[in-house]
Amino acid sequence: MQTRHQTMSDEELMQAYCRGDALAFDALYARHEAALYRFVRRVLGQALAAQADEVFQDCWLRLVHSRSSFSADAGKWKTWAYTIAHNLALDRLRTSGRELSVYTDDDLGNDRLEWLQHKLDMHHSSAEDTAFWRAAGRQLLQCLEALPPAQRAVFLQHHEDGATVEELARALNAGFETVKSRLRYALAKLRGCMQGYLQAWEAP
Repeated sequence: MQTRHQTMSDEELMQAYCRGDALAFDALYARHEAALYRFVRRVLGQALAAQADEVFQDCWLRLVHSRSSFSADAGKWKTWAYTIAHNLALDRLRTSGRELSVYTDDDLGNDRLEWLQHKLDMHHSSAEDTAFWRAAGRQLLQCLEALPPAQRAVFLQHHEDGATVEELARALNAGFETVKSRLRYALAKLRGCMQGYLQAWEAP
């Protein structure tokens, strides 16, 4: 049986928390803990894996301290939260002097492999071959590694959080065309990187 908090939207939970309902924040944390941690880890990469926990906790502390700045009218809670995580992770990358990340098999999932097949509009002759697409998925993560950090983070927000270009532009205080360009360049680089890899795989 669902509790009252489980049936509430993210925005309703945050508004309830701002009114003093601590359990509403607990529900938000439980709902988004895994996905937000995965996002932080992917932006930081293996090189800064040891700092992922710290940045993740800093993110939730920032969400608490910045709760008065949240407005459901301005956009989704997820976009607001992921933007805070995005900024903290990029700040950590800048201060550490590390701009590249390394991904592992743990970052792969069926959703990413389905995205890869759909976006590239390419199908292996044995598309049901899980080993083939998992290998391609590992290559995709390596292609992501080569993206500039700002492009990589915005790309992940857009494709994992589902944030629209308009939402990202508002949240990042950046121009619509700036965000659109980052996404366009990121996708173009990923397509080029992956098409070369897949074509080489399928060459006789």
